[in-house]
Amino acid sequence: MEPSVEQSPHHAYPGHWEADVVLRDGGTARIRPITTDDAERLVSFYEQVSDESKYYRFFAPYPRLSAKDVHRFTHHDYVDRVGLAVTVGGEFIATVRYDRIDATGRPASAPADEAEVAFLVQDAHQGRGVASTLLEHIAAVARERGIRRFAAEVLPANNKMIKVFRDAGYTQQRSFEDGSVHLTLDLEPTAESLAVQRAREQRAEARSVQRLLAPGSVAVIGAGRNPGGVGRTVLRNLLGAGFTGRAYAVNSALDADQDTIDGVPAHRSLGEIGEPVDLAVVAVPAERVPEAVADCGEHGVQGLVVLSAGYAEWGAEGRERQRELVRQARSYGMRIIGPNAFGIINNSEAVRLNASLAPERPASGRIGLFTQSGAIGIALLSGLYRRGAGLSTFISAGNRADISGNDFLQYWYEDPDTDVALLYLESLGNPRKFTRLARRTAAVKPVVVVKGARHSGSTPPGHAVPISRIPDATVSALMRQAGVIRVDTVTEMIDAGLLLADQPLPAGGRVAILGNSESLGLLTYDACLAEGLRPRPPRDLTTAATPQDFRDALAEALADEGCDAVIVTAIPWVGEDGEAEQGDGEVLATALHAAAAAGPAKPVAVVHVEIGGLAEALAAATSTVAQQRPAPGRTAATPSTSVPSATTASPATTPPSVTPAPLGDTDAEPGAAGPGEARAVGRIPAYPAAERAVRALSEAVKYAQWRRQAAVPGKVPEFLDDTIDEAGAAARIDAILGKDPDPRGRPLSPDEARELLACYGITVRPTLPAPDAEAAVAAAGRLGYPVALKTTAPHLRHRADLGGVRLDLATESAVRRAYGELTELLGKPAELRPVVQAMAPRGVDTVVRATIDPAAGAVLSFGLSGAPSELLGDTAHRLVPATDRDAAELIRSIRAAPVLFGWRGSAPVDTAALEELLLRVSLLVDDHPEVVAVALEPVVVATQGLTVLGASVRLSPPPARTDLGPRRLSNY
Repeated sequence: MEPSVEQSPHHAYPGHWEADVVLRDGGTARIRPITTDDAERLVSFYEQVSDESKYYRFFAPYPRLSAKDVHRFTHHDYVDRVGLAVTVGGEFIATVRYDRIDATGRPASAPADEAEVAFLVQDAHQGRGVASTLLEHIAAVARERGIRRFAAEVLPANNKMIKVFRDAGYTQQRSFEDGSVHLTLDLEPTAESLAVQRAREQRAEARSVQRLLAPGSVAVIGAGRNPGGVGRTVLRNLLGAGFTGRAYAVNSALDADQDTIDGVPAHRSLGEIGEPVDLAVVAVPAERVPEAVADCGEHGVQGLVVLSAGYAEWGAEGRERQRELVRQARSYGMRIIGPNAFGIINNSEAVRLNASLAPERPASGRIGLFTQSGAIGIALLSGLYRRGAGLSTFISAGNRADISGNDFLQYWYEDPDTDVALLYLESLGNPRKFTRLARRTAAVKPVVVVKGARHSGSTPPGHAVPISRIPDATVSALMRQAGVIRVDTVTEMIDAGLLLADQPLPAGGRVAILGNSESLGLLTYDACLAEGLRPRPPRDLTTAATPQDFRDALAEALADEGCDAVIVTAIPWVGEDGEAEQGDGEVLATALHAAAAAGPAKPVAVVHVEIGGLAEALAAATSTVAQQRPAPGRTAATPSTSVPSATTASPATTPPSVTPAPLGDTDAEPGAAGPGEARAVGRIPAYPAAERAVRALSEAVKYAQWRRQAAVPGKVPEFLDDTIDEAGAAARIDAILGKDPDPRGRPLSPDEARELLACYGITVRPTLPAPDAEAAVAAAGRLGYPVALKTTAPHLRHRADLGGVRLDLATESAVRRAYGELTELLGKPAELRPVVQAMAPRGVDTVVRATIDPAAGAVLSFGLSGAPSELLGDTAHRLVPATDRDAAELIRSIRAAPVLFGWRGSAPVDTAALEELLLRVSLLVDDHPEVVAVALEPVVVATQGLTVLGASVRLSPPPARTDLGPRRLSNY
C-alpha cells in the first residue's frame, strides 16, 4: 500500500477527537489525532514493531520508514486523510489511518464517501483490544467527515486483523482478490455494533475495577516513619486485614538505616522496590502527588487510590489540580479512585484487602457498597456491622474524578461475590450511562440508591461534573424505570439491602402478619396498606406465645398459597413465673430459622421491640441440610408440595451453618423442601419499627414486579399506517432551522407546530385569532358552533381557574357577551390575545410533554391538567424511546389516575388513544433530536378518542450524543 501524494489543504486540529479509553485488560490509553510534531514518536514506534507486523501492514518487507513516509503519515488534512494514534506515557503504541478514495480506489475528496483504512499495533500491546477501540474512533471520525464505508486489504494470514473487522458488528462484505482479503464495512451503526461496543465497554471497565480490588501487591506512598497519620493508618489496616499479597511502605524521607515500617519493606521510592506493584495508595500532600503519580507510572503501577485532599473541594485552583491529576494518571495507563477518598475494601478470602481508613475489615457478605462520601461510608459500615450484615466490596470514592459508580456497576454486574449493589451518590456525571447500566444490572441483581444533594441545585464540592436541571422527582421516576430501588435515607438503604441480600424476592404483595402483640400487628397492618401491599388480618399469638408457637405459625403462613411474604412481630414474653425468659432472643431466632428453612422460599422479616439478642441471632445464617435456597434476586415460587411438620425439631436446637447459594445458581429450585429436608436459609432481617420492615418489603415487591416485567420487555411500536412522515418532518425541521441555526433554538409558531406534529399523526384543533368582538364572531362562524373563547396571554394560558376561558358558546350573542366579560375583567384584547376554538367532546384534561436534558436525554412526561396536579407534583416520567408498556405505566402511575378509569361512577376515558398519543410524541422526539421540547396542553381525553387543544414545540441544533459515540472516559 504505497503512500500517494497529498491532495487537500490542512484543516484545524480537531481537539474533540481526543479521548481517554479503557482497554480490554483494564488499563487506560489516550487516542488523539497525529500531528506534524509526531515524527520522532512515529519513527520510534515503528522501530518497536516486529518484522511480521510490518509485513502484514505493507504486504512486503518494510524494515524502516523513509523520510517521505514519515512526512505523509504525520501530515493530514483531517478530512480526506486522517491519522489517529494510541499513546501510553506519551509514546505511540498503535496507529490507524484512512484515505478517502473514489470508486476506482484512487485518492479523492468529498462527495466521495469511501475510504481505505489501515492499522498498526505494537506487538507488545496486541491482544489488549487496541485495534477494536481504534476502529470505533476512526469510524466515528469518518462518519463526521461524510465517509460511509471503509475498505481494507488484509493478508489471509493476518487473522487478528480480520477478526477485528469481523467482530465489530458493522454490515460488511468480504471477497478474496489478488492474494488478499478485501473487506468493505458499512459505517452506519447497527444494533449489533452498538451491542458489541457496550459489551466491550463492560468487560474493560469491569476489568479496570478488578485490577484495583484484587492487586497482587500494594504500596502505601506516604506511610509515616512514626505511628499515626493517614498513610501509616492505611498500612496498619492493610496488614490487620490479612492482605494476601505483598505490601510495601514508601516514604521519600526515610532515614538511611530504616528499611521496614510495621514489619513490611520500606523504600524511598517505588523504583527501589525492584518488583512490580499493582496498586498504590497515595497519602501525601496534594503538592507532592504529581511526583508520586509519575513514580508510579514509570514503574508500571496499574491503579491508584488517592486519599490526599486539596482538590476540587477547595475551589477553582483545586479543580484544575484534579483535572491534571487525572490527565497524568491516565497518560500512564492508570485509573484513580479519589482524590479525597476514604479507600477500598475487598472481603474475598483470596485477597482480604483493606486499603482504607476503616480500622477493621467488615464481615464478609454478599453486598457491594459504593459511596461518594467518606463520612457516609463510615456511617454505612457502622450500620451494617451493627445489623450483622457483611460486604463483598466497599468503595468510598471521594471526589470520584475518574472511577465512579458507573464503573462499579459494570464490575458488580458479573461479580459472583455480590448479590446486591448499594450506592450513595451525590452527583450523576453521566445519567444516560447510569440508567443504561443500572437497568442491565438490576435485571440480574438489586441496585439500591440513595441520592444526596437532591435539592441544592448545584454540584457538591469536589464533584466537577455537568449539572443536570432535571427535577429530583423526574430523576427518581427514571431510576424506577431502570429498575433501581431509590430510597431517601441511608437507613432505608441498609434496611432494603439486608432484606434483598438474604431473602428471596416475593411473588406478589400478599403479606401475612403474625406475632405476640396485637398492637404491633395492627401497626404493621396499617404500614402495609400505606405502602400499597395487601396484608392479611394480623394473627395474634397472644403474649403467652412460646418460640414453638412462633415456629408453628410461621410454618403455616409460609405454606399458605395465598401468602407471598411474612412479617413476624415480637415483644418480650413472660414465663409462668412472671419473669422474662432468659435467652429469649436466641431461642426465638432458632425457631424462626427452623420454620423458614423447612418452608417454601418466601421472604421473612421480623419486627421486634426490646428482645435482647434477637437481631444478632437472626443475622446468623443457619440451615440443617444441603438443599440450597434460591439466590437473592430470584422470585419465590408458589409452593406445590406439602410442608414438613414444624414440630419435628426442638426449638432449642441450633442448626449448623451452611453457605448460601451463589447468585445465578439455576440448579436450586424455589419451593418447599422435600420430605425430610430443609432449605438452606440466610439471615432473617430484623427491624426495630414496623414502618421500616414494611418499607423494605414494599421495595422488594416493586422490584420483583419490575424484574418479572423486564423479562418480557415492552416494544417500541412501528406505526404501519401513513400517519408517520419522518422524512417530511425532517424536511420541515431543516427548513425552519436553516443552514446556520441559532444555537439557542427557537419556538415554533402555532401553525409551524401544528404542521410538524401532523407529520406524526398528531392533530391539533385549530384556533383563530380574535382581536375584537367582531373577529371573534366571524371566527366562530368559520369553525362552527359551539365554540370556546380563551385568552393566550402567558400569565393566563392554561389557567381556567383565573377566568380566562369561556366554553360552550352556541350563538353570536353568547360570543359577544363572553368577549365583553373577558376584556372587562382581565384587560385589553392586546394583552389577552383572545382566540376562538371549536368545542371538543367532554372528557378529562391532561398534559403530555417531552423535554431534552443534555445529560439525561429525552424525557416523556404525563399528568392531569390544572393547578392541583402542578402543586402536588403529580406527574409521571419515562425515558425516550418509550415502549408500549412504558406508555401504559405512565398513565397509571400518577396519583390521580383513577379519574381516567371511572372514578366515582364517571365513564372511563379512552386510555388506549392516550397511550398512542404518548408513543407518537416519543417517536417524534427520538427520531428528531432537534425537537428539544414538546408540550400538548390540554389534551382532552373523552370516552372515545381525544382532542389536542394546544401545542407548543421548540427546535434547537441537536445536542451531542456521547452515549452513541465510541467508548471514552468522561473528562470533567
